[in-house]
Amino acid sequence: MPTRQKVQAVNVLSDQLARAQMVIVTDYRGLKVADMQTFRGNLRPSGGEVHIAKNTLTRIAASNAGLTGLDALLEGPSALVFAFEDPVQTAKAVSDFVRVSRILTIKGGVMEGRAVSAADVEAIATLPSREELQAKLLGMLVSPMARTLGVLGGPARSMVYLLNARAEQSELAQAAD
Repeated sequence: MPTRQKVQAVNVLSDQLARAQMVIVTDYRGLKVADMQTFRGNLRPSGGEVHIAKNTLTRIAASNAGLTGLDALLEGPSALVFAFEDPVQTAKAVSDFVRVSRILTIKGGVMEGRAVSAADVEAIATLPSREELQAKLLGMLVSPMARTLGVLGGPARSMVYLLNARAEQSELAQAAD
């Protein structure tokens, strides 16, 4: 008979798994409490959260949320990293912390209902951020318009240069007389 606390934990996990754009499963064995707090702090700006839950409860919650692919990753101590806002930034934060700590390891994850390997999580971490992609798209959209404006303004500029040169020529001729 499940206890009230376990049922509540499964409900919370199910909700988090359903809301998350990406879930990364990590092995936190050997990580100190202070390091875990640093890790949590690194995830906060990207809208990510890390939670430690029992594997059995996580399997039940994943089943309730309709997620497949997590069962194979839930072996040994597992910490779940939820990306609620920006999966790329969260993956970068996890990848950076893995490099710095040398203790935390990435087992894999689930993104948009698909299982992803640890190598896939690393590849996602190398993608540009959403803001960078938006800036590149804006640049691509504005660039043709700016070039067209430059071409259309060319004859008017040439006329101004011609009139300016003519005025200078007249001033030189008047000064010479």
